[in-house]
Parts: sequence; structure tokens; C-alpha cells
Amino acid sequence: MLEIRPKLIEAAFSGKAGESENLRHSDNFLSVHDMWMHERYRELMSHHLDSFVYASEEGEPQVIGKDNDPDLCVLVDPLDTSELAVRGLLGYTHVLVYSRALARPIVSVVGDIYHHVRLYVAARHDDGEDRAYAFTADGQCRTLAQHTSKRLSEALLTNFLMRPGERLLPLSHQERLMRALDQPDNTGKSRGRIGVDFGSVSLCHVAAGFTEGVLEFAKGFAIWDLAPGHYILHAAGGTVIDLDGNPIPLDYSLQSLADIAKAMDRRQMFIAAGSSELAEEVLRHLDLPR
Repeated sequence: MLEIRPKLIEAAFSGKAGESENLRHSDNFLSVHDMWMHERYRELMSHHLDSFVYASEEGEPQVIGKDNDPDLCVLVDPLDTSELAVRGLLGYTHVLVYSRALARPIVSVVGDIYHHVRLYVAARHDDGEDRAYAFTADGQCRTLAQHTSKRLSEALLTNFLMRPGERLLPLSHQERLMRALDQPDNTGKSRGRIGVDFGSVSLCHVAAGFTEGVLEFAKGFAIWDLAPGHYILHAAGGTVIDLDGNPIPLDYSLQSLADIAKAMDRRQMFIAAGSSELAEEVLRHLDLPR
């Protein structure tokens, strides 16, 4: 992030975003900065891991190193919200290391390029426990764990609502959910809120207790947008369920290159929350097509 931040700030002030055609995801913004980070991550990971499958949003899965069938899969979203990052507004970067032998993540890092809370991290410790942490720009480390559970009428719920027709309009039609958020408390104040958030960092914000939940029902998140934050929220004691109310497992079925390629083309709808009670309350107020 120290390397990319000055490049992004220069792009913002100069107005030169370095946009290029996205051949892999035609409806997504792509810049030279996305591709630079894609290559840079692959280079840096090869210094630390002998062999791994490199699965980046910006390329097809490939094996790096001498082992033809390595255990570790490194899942990367080099630059999330890149359209905003080149404007100097918001930018995130995700790395998740998945053990194919364990069929689960073992390390996840979500970086916030501009915010004082710089890194959200989860890792599987030697005792087999998953733990989550946040690191700030001044070197402070905080352990992430869920505290008191809030009801929907008290919650700040977020959604990636930036695309008007694809996401904002479907959200605006959820009248029962909006009424539940707007329900006044015993003092007559309406404390529920709906806000915008982005990709994996939105689940990290729930893990940290900054927000109470994330809702994604219109299109679904790709694996690189969901999995890193999913693992961090899991390690912090939160929950992620699908729209049938079932917990989404940490096993993303990445057993072969074909499995990984298939997983990268799949989208997952979900509700993430600090507690299963809140996730289920959100689900009860959703009007979904059957």
C-alpha cells in the first residue's frame, strides 16, 4: 500500500486514471494500477511461498513454483473500488491464503489504503483457533471480537448500492426492511440506518463493530470480494448466512485449478452480521423472489 498510494494520489489530482479495457470482467472498471498491483502481488508472494496457486481477480488461476499441485491457494483482489481509488476517495486490497488440504482459509488480510485503520487480519493460530485483529497507521493493534448484539431497528446496515439500476433500485424496493430500520425506540428516535460499503472491507467493518451488518441480495459478491472479509468476520465471532438462512462455510471448494476457476466465476448472495440473531432478523424482513 505504501507503494501504490502515491500513484493513486497522483492519478486523482492529475485526472489521469489510466483506465483500460477490462477483458476479463467487461462491466468492471480497470486501470493500470490494478494490473500493476496484480503483478506486484504475484512477485512478492513468490518471495515468501515456494509454490502456490495464484488466483487474482485480474487473471486466470496459475501455479507458481515447482510444485505442480501446491496446497496453498493465494486469492487476491489487488485493488477493490479502483474507480474510487483513482479519485483519491476509497481504496482497498485483499489477500487470502487458503489451504486446500484443510479446505479453509488460514490467513486473510484486507488493507485500507487511505484510512487510519490500515489492516484487518485473521489467522489460524497454532492451537487451531482463528483470531482477528486490526492495525492502525500509528502501529496500534486491536483484537476484534463481537460485543453486544443490536436489533435491526438500532443497526447500521450497509450495502454496495453504488450502481443505480443493478443495486440501488432493488434495495429501495425493500419496504419492509426500510420500515424495520426506521422503527422508533421507546424514546421516539429512529436509530436504524442504511449505508454504503464496499467488498470485503464491509465485513471487516462488522468484525470491528463499526457497523452491525452487510446485506447483498441483488447480484452477489464474487469470491475475492467475499472470502477475505468472511474469514475475518468469522474469526471475530460474527456470522455470514445465505438467503435461505444457512451459514456459508469457509470451504470454498478450491481443490483443483478447474474448481478455482469455477469459484471465481460464481457469485454469492448473503447477509453478514455481528450475531446470528441480527442476520436472521434482516432475512425475515427481506422480500425475495421465490
